[in-house]
Amino acid sequence: MSFYRGMTCENVTLTGHGGTPITAYVAKPSGPGPFPGVVLIHHLPGWSEFYIETTRRLAHHGYMAICANLYERAGQGNPDDVAAAVRADGGIPDAQMVGDTAAAVQWMRAQPENNGKVGLFGSCSGGRHAVIYAAQKQDVDACVDLWGGRVVMGPEELNAKTPVAPIDMTKDLKCPLLGIFGNDDRAPSPEQVNQHEAELKKLGKNYEFHRYDGAGHGIFYWHRPLYRVDQAMDGWSKVFAFFGKHLAK
Repeated sequence: MSFYRGMTCENVTLTGHGGTPITAYVAKPSGPGPFPGVVLIHHLPGWSEFYIETTRRLAHHGYMAICANLYERAGQGNPDDVAAAVRADGGIPDAQMVGDTAAAVQWMRAQPENNGKVGLFGSCSGGRHAVIYAAQKQDVDACVDLWGGRVVMGPEELNAKTPVAPIDMTKDLKCPLLGIFGNDDRAPSPEQVNQHEAELKKLGKNYEFHRYDGAGHGIFYWHRPLYRVDQAMDGWSKVFAFFGKHLAK
């Protein structure tokens, strides 16, 4: 980009799953558009600074972006404390996540500046959630899964909150999928990534997976020891190339 684009940022209120109001952070590039849209699905550390900054990063690159607070029902305090409460409760139900994310997708599609295309971006639990949403709702045009764990699940891991393994929803995936993984990760492990890829191949899905040596979980997390500079730079270039191909008109 040869210039620095202005943007506007604000919180909006969405009508989430079950009619519950939830807050979402929005970043819009300045200008009339039209702009492709990205819905960010935050990770288990919650509606965190990393996700708010990443929402702005996408706007800097010419995308309208929105990130809903999927943990708002658990409290309004420090994101770390709220996330700890959610983790202690076994996470949020997949169905609740789908309902809340659907509200963000609908909000994006209703914006006059949107170009009619909407993608998903999620990491860690958010990557898993993005895969679930893309398969169940089929109203997004591209999906980015960054090291989403528990896409492959054993029967003993299924419960009322997570009743179906995401890999078993692969047949219903209609949009292109980008996956970025570290080969030192254990959740998902390289073997689980292989299983997911084999299922995508078997069903003839449009996907691309990129795997990085010398990296584990959380490759992009600049604020943690997990960060890997070279792999993150290459991974971000893959994300923007993927969104550019599938969301830009």
